[in-house]
Amino acid sequence: MSAPRLGFVGLGWIGRMRLEALTEAGAAEIVAVCEAVPERLAQAGGAHPKAARFTEYESLLERAEEMGLDGLVIATPNALHAPQTLAALKRGLAVFCQKPLALDAREARDMVDAARKADRLLGVDYSYRFTDGARELKRLVEAGELGRIFSLELVFHNAYGPDKPWCFDPRLAGGGALMDLGVHLIDLALWLLDDPAIRRVRGGAFRHGERLSLGRVTPSGQTTVDDFASAWLDVDDGQTVASLAVSWNAHAGRDCIIRAALFGTEGGAEFRNVDGSFYDFELERFRGRSGEVVTRESKGWLGKAILGWAHRLAESKRFDSEIERSVRVSEVVDGIYGR
Repeated sequence: MSAPRLGFVGLGWIGRMRLEALTEAGAAEIVAVCEAVPERLAQAGGAHPKAARFTEYESLLERAEEMGLDGLVIATPNALHAPQTLAALKRGLAVFCQKPLALDAREARDMVDAARKADRLLGVDYSYRFTDGARELKRLVEAGELGRIFSLELVFHNAYGPDKPWCFDPRLAGGGALMDLGVHLIDLALWLLDDPAIRRVRGGAFRHGERLSLGRVTPSGQTTVDDFASAWLDVDDGQTVASLAVSWNAHAGRDCIIRAALFGTEGGAEFRNVDGSFYDFELERFRGRSGEVVTRESKGWLGKAILGWAHRLAESKRFDSEIERSVRVSEVVDGIYGR
């Protein structure tokens, strides 16, 4: 089983992190890199001198067959995810896309349908379910050790905001804190509960304390993105509820607060970050008034999503229906934004 031949599109911080993860693991052969910023392109090209360099995506695609590409990793602004993925799939390439998969559920559905039609593997970088804590939490749920789950509490408060101007343009980003942070937790919740039906979504998005209409319009009529969003989800038959709260520039007393707490009829558990870290996580299991930390880990989980995709691609380029969950993530986001 040979390592897949990949091209990388977008070499900002997250793109470089994923490129580094693949390189260190020897999980792929990097044969092309594409980036409009010269300094970033030169840096990636220096680390991968055999890789062809491109400043335009279309030029890379034109040479995809010549270079023997198996797939592309797309880490560009959100608005480019759909058109770039669709173009790659038409060329018969597998795709791993940075989160969120798309600007909205319609785009996400188009992308998944195109991947199915092309019979090509499509993945997205929802990475928290690859942590040890999330994996153990899913095991507890599936084994019935927590009983029937009736409540989920999902929180991601970030003391910082994005440093890229496009993140504040709804035409390019599709949304703010909810699209940046909330999608991770929505994906995690759907995965933990084995893709339950979402019966009702109630919520809202805010900017500087003012409620936005359609997730992007201020009371004065300005178009912007949210820095806070909250929601209440009725799951399955309404006997399970999930609450969600996410924010940028939060006065949280630390760098960030990340938690997914599940409560069931036989016990509870909380997956959370440690001491405000973006990278260190633990899982604590609850029994009545007692708690026990059962997993703790640091940065080792960061590249596991893309490594998992690369390993699957090495085995087969064919479509994997797991990507359907990403459409449902986008549907929940659309419901919260009211669009």
